Amino acid sequence: MAVAVIGIVRARNLFVVIMLTGIYSLLAATIFVVLDAVDVAFTEAAVGAGISTVLFLGTLALTTSEEKKPVHNAWISLAVVAVTGAVLIYGTLDMPRYGDPAAPANHHVIPEYLEAGPEKTGVPNVVTAVLASYRGYDTLGEVTVIFTAGIGVVLLLGQWRAHRRRDEPAEEEA
Repeated sequence: MAVAVIGIVRARNLFVVIMLTGIYSLLAATIFVVLDAVDVAFTEAAVGAGISTVLFLGTLALTTSEEKKPVHNAWISLAVVAVTGAVLIYGTLDMPRYGDPAAPANHHVIPEYLEAGPEKTGVPNVVTAVLASYRGYDTLGEVTVIFTAGIGVVLLLGQWRAHRRRDEPAEEEA
Protein backbone atom coordinates (compact mmCIF):
# COMPACT_ATOMS: atom_id res chain seq x y z
CA MET A 1 0.00 0.00 0.00
CA ALA A 2 2.89 2.35 0.75
CA VAL A 3 4.29 1.81 -2.75
CA ALA A 4 0.89 2.66 -4.24
CA VAL A 5 0.69 5.84 -2.15
CA ILE A 6 4.18 6.92 -3.20
CA GLY A 7 3.25 6.25 -6.82
CA ILE A 8 0.06 8.30 -6.45
CA VAL A 9 1.96 11.24 -4.97
CA ARG A 10 4.79 11.14 -7.51
CA ALA A 11 2.80 10.52 -10.71
CA ARG A 12 1.80 13.45 -12.90
CA ASN A 13 -0.19 11.40 -15.42
CA LEU A 14 -3.75 11.34 -14.09
CA PHE A 15 -4.58 7.97 -15.68
CA VAL A 16 -1.73 6.41 -13.69
CA VAL A 17 -3.00 8.11 -10.54
CA ILE A 18 -6.51 6.72 -11.10
CA MET A 19 -5.22 3.18 -11.65
CA LEU A 20 -3.00 3.34 -8.56
CA THR A 21 -5.92 4.64 -6.51
CA GLY A 22 -8.00 1.65 -7.61
CA ILE A 23 -5.14 -0.69 -6.69
CA TYR A 24 -4.87 0.97 -3.29
CA SER A 25 -8.60 0.43 -2.70
CA LEU A 26 -8.31 -3.25 -3.62
CA LEU A 27 -5.36 -3.64 -1.23
CA ALA A 28 -7.39 -1.95 1.52
CA ALA A 29 -10.27 -4.35 0.82
CA THR A 30 -7.83 -7.25 1.16
CA ILE A 31 -6.71 -5.99 4.56
CA PHE A 32 -10.35 -5.72 5.66
CA VAL A 33 -10.89 -9.36 4.63
CA VAL A 34 -7.85 -10.41 6.68
CA LEU A 35 -9.32 -8.51 9.66
CA ASP A 36 -12.63 -10.43 9.21
CA ALA A 37 -14.53 -7.31 8.19
CA VAL A 38 -15.93 -8.76 4.98
CA ASP A 39 -18.83 -6.29 4.80
CA VAL A 40 -16.42 -3.34 4.94
CA ALA A 41 -14.14 -5.08 2.40
CA PHE A 42 -17.04 -5.52 0.01
CA THR A 43 -18.00 -1.86 0.33
CA GLU A 44 -14.40 -0.73 -0.18
CA ALA A 45 -14.03 -2.90 -3.28
CA ALA A 46 -17.35 -1.79 -4.75
CA VAL A 47 -17.16 1.92 -3.96
CA GLY A 48 -13.41 2.56 -3.68
CA ALA A 49 -12.15 0.42 -6.54
CA GLY A 50 -15.31 0.18 -8.63
CA ILE A 51 -17.54 3.23 -8.69
CA SER A 52 -14.84 5.76 -7.80
CA THR A 53 -12.52 4.51 -10.52
CA VAL A 54 -15.30 4.72 -13.11
CA LEU A 55 -16.20 8.26 -12.00
CA PHE A 56 -12.52 9.30 -12.06
CA LEU A 57 -12.10 7.89 -15.58
CA GLY A 58 -15.25 9.75 -16.68
CA THR A 59 -13.85 12.95 -15.23
CA LEU A 60 -10.51 12.31 -16.92
CA ALA A 61 -12.31 12.11 -20.27
CA LEU A 62 -13.43 15.72 -19.68
CA THR A 63 -10.02 17.10 -18.65
CA THR A 64 -6.38 16.93 -19.65
CA SER A 65 -4.36 13.83 -18.81
CA GLU A 66 -1.47 15.63 -17.12
CA GLU A 67 -1.54 17.35 -13.74
CA LYS A 68 -0.50 20.99 -13.71
CA LYS A 69 2.56 21.92 -11.69
CA PRO A 70 1.58 22.98 -8.16
CA VAL A 71 1.92 26.67 -7.40
CA HIS A 72 2.09 26.27 -3.60
CA ASN A 73 4.85 25.06 -1.34
CA ALA A 74 4.65 21.29 -0.76
CA TRP A 75 6.30 21.58 2.68
CA ILE A 76 3.21 23.26 4.14
CA SER A 77 1.01 20.39 2.94
CA LEU A 78 3.49 17.86 4.30
CA ALA A 79 3.49 19.61 7.70
CA VAL A 80 -0.32 19.59 7.86
CA VAL A 81 -0.44 15.88 6.99
CA ALA A 82 2.29 15.06 9.54
CA VAL A 83 0.54 16.95 12.34
CA THR A 84 -2.82 15.37 11.49
CA GLY A 85 -1.23 11.90 11.40
CA ALA A 86 0.48 12.48 14.75
CA VAL A 87 -2.82 13.56 16.35
CA LEU A 88 -4.59 10.49 14.95
CA ILE A 89 -1.87 8.16 16.23
CA TYR A 90 -1.94 9.87 19.63
CA GLY A 91 -5.69 9.26 19.77
CA THR A 92 -5.17 5.50 19.38
CA LEU A 93 -2.56 5.05 22.11
CA ASP A 94 -5.06 4.19 24.85
CA MET A 95 -7.07 1.74 22.74
CA PRO A 96 -6.95 -1.95 23.69
CA ARG A 97 -4.81 -4.21 21.51
CA TYR A 98 -6.51 -5.93 18.57
CA GLY A 99 -8.19 -9.15 19.75
CA ASP A 100 -7.56 -8.43 23.44
CA PRO A 101 -9.99 -10.63 25.43
CA ALA A 102 -9.85 -8.13 28.32
CA ALA A 103 -11.11 -5.26 26.13
CA PRO A 104 -14.28 -3.57 27.48
CA ALA A 105 -16.29 -4.48 24.37
CA ASN A 106 -15.70 -8.17 25.06
CA HIS A 107 -17.16 -7.87 28.56
CA HIS A 108 -20.09 -5.49 28.08
CA VAL A 109 -21.33 -5.26 24.49
CA ILE A 110 -20.59 -8.62 22.86
CA PRO A 111 -22.18 -10.83 25.55
CA GLU A 112 -25.35 -8.72 25.40
CA TYR A 113 -25.57 -9.10 21.62
CA LEU A 114 -24.93 -12.86 21.72
CA GLU A 115 -27.29 -13.66 24.59
CA ALA A 116 -30.18 -11.24 24.19
CA GLY A 117 -29.87 -10.25 20.50
CA PRO A 118 -32.01 -13.00 18.95
CA GLU A 119 -34.70 -12.57 21.60
CA LYS A 120 -34.82 -8.74 21.42
CA THR A 121 -34.70 -8.46 17.65
CA GLY A 122 -36.48 -11.63 16.59
CA VAL A 123 -33.65 -12.39 14.16
CA PRO A 124 -31.82 -15.68 14.75
CA ASN A 125 -28.58 -14.63 13.03
CA VAL A 126 -26.50 -12.39 15.33
CA VAL A 127 -24.71 -10.57 12.49
CA THR A 128 -27.99 -9.74 10.77
CA ALA A 129 -29.48 -8.65 14.08
CA VAL A 130 -26.61 -6.24 14.69
CA LEU A 131 -26.60 -4.78 11.17
CA ALA A 132 -30.36 -4.55 10.65
CA SER A 133 -31.61 -3.80 14.15
CA TYR A 134 -28.95 -2.39 16.44
CA ARG A 135 -27.24 -0.45 13.66
CA GLY A 136 -30.41 0.29 11.67
CA TYR A 137 -30.13 4.07 11.98
CA ASP A 138 -26.44 3.93 11.11
CA THR A 139 -27.21 1.92 7.99
CA LEU A 140 -30.01 4.31 7.07
CA GLY A 141 -27.57 7.21 7.45
CA GLU A 142 -25.02 5.51 5.20
CA VAL A 143 -27.63 4.86 2.53
CA THR A 144 -28.77 8.49 2.76
CA VAL A 145 -25.21 9.75 2.25
CA ILE A 146 -24.65 7.46 -0.75
CA PHE A 147 -28.00 8.46 -2.26
CA THR A 148 -27.24 12.16 -1.78
CA ALA A 149 -23.82 11.75 -3.38
CA GLY A 150 -25.39 9.94 -6.33
CA ILE A 151 -27.96 12.68 -6.82
CA GLY A 152 -25.15 15.25 -6.67
CA VAL A 153 -23.21 13.43 -9.39
CA VAL A 154 -26.31 13.18 -11.59
CA LEU A 155 -27.03 16.90 -11.13
CA LEU A 156 -23.43 17.85 -11.90
CA LEU A 157 -23.42 15.73 -15.05
CA GLY A 158 -26.74 17.26 -16.09
CA GLN A 159 -25.33 20.79 -15.64
CA TRP A 160 -22.27 19.88 -17.70
CA ARG A 161 -24.42 18.52 -20.53
CA ALA A 162 -26.65 21.62 -20.47
CA HIS A 163 -23.61 23.92 -20.73
CA ARG A 164 -22.13 21.80 -23.52
CA ARG A 165 -25.36 21.94 -25.57
CA ARG A 166 -25.57 25.71 -25.12
CA ASP A 167 -21.96 26.19 -26.29
CA GLU A 168 -22.39 24.11 -29.47
CA PRO A 169 -23.23 26.09 -32.61
CA ALA A 170 -26.82 25.81 -33.72
CA GLU A 171 -27.34 23.78 -36.88
CA GLU A 172 -29.01 25.65 -39.66
CA GLU A 173 -31.92 23.98 -41.38
CA ALA A 174 -31.61 23.63 -45.15
